[in-house]
Amino acid sequence: QVQLVESGGGLVQAGGSLRLSCAASGLTFAHYGMGWFRQAPGKEREFVACISWSGGATYYPDSVKGRFTISRDNAKNTVYLQMNSLKPEDTAVYYCAAARNRFSTRATMPKDFGSWGQGTQVTVSS
Repeated sequence: QVQLVESGGGLVQAGGSLRLSCAASGLTFAHYGMGWFRQAPGKEREFVACISWSGGATYYPDSVKGRFTISRDNAKNTVYLQMNSLKPEDTAVYYCAAARNRFSTRATMPKDFGSWGQGTQVTVSS
């Protein structure tokens, strides 16, 4: 059974930084693309970042491009999301997800992911 456990969320002032981690188990981590999504109250789940199984390709929406960086350590079965220059509109619950198919290079829609973590709250104060 796939298990994804996020950590690193918290309260930060606008302009600050946080690094989220997601520890994976129950899958051959190095074979799967990984992603981060977020969901604010009353809004739909939003794509934040994804990284290919090899780590060679990353994708971001314009809303976070240049501020957020996704990375992975296949030896530690962990994916990270470094978030810099945080804004109040980044406030949300952040979810880690594993791609539904092995060796995917680009997965940006929730339907592309088959396993999800429980989420970690990120709150950015103004």
